[in-house]
Amino acid sequence: MCRNIRPLNNFEPPATSTEVHDAALQYVRKIAGTSKPSKANEEAFERAVHDIAHATEHLLEALVSSAPPKNREEEAAKARARSAARFATA
Repeated sequence: MCRNIRPLNNFEPPATSTEVHDAALQYVRKIAGTSKPSKANEEAFERAVHDIAHATEHLLEALVSSAPPKNREEEAAKARARSAARFATA
């Protein structure tokens, strides 16, 4: 899984269309094996990003959780702490 794709479910406020699009773009880049498609593949690449973003938005709307919504700032702080521990120099 691409490390840049972050969980988008159960946040308050909910994930934005931009966040969903960015995750879809990262997914398509990973699957296609390229970050920028050739002109010949550009239409297929963009269509895939659109379709995946659309399906993701429907999925996020349909998911139900009994857990309290996560806070974006708290989750970002946890990620920074994990990163600092992972890349700490001895």
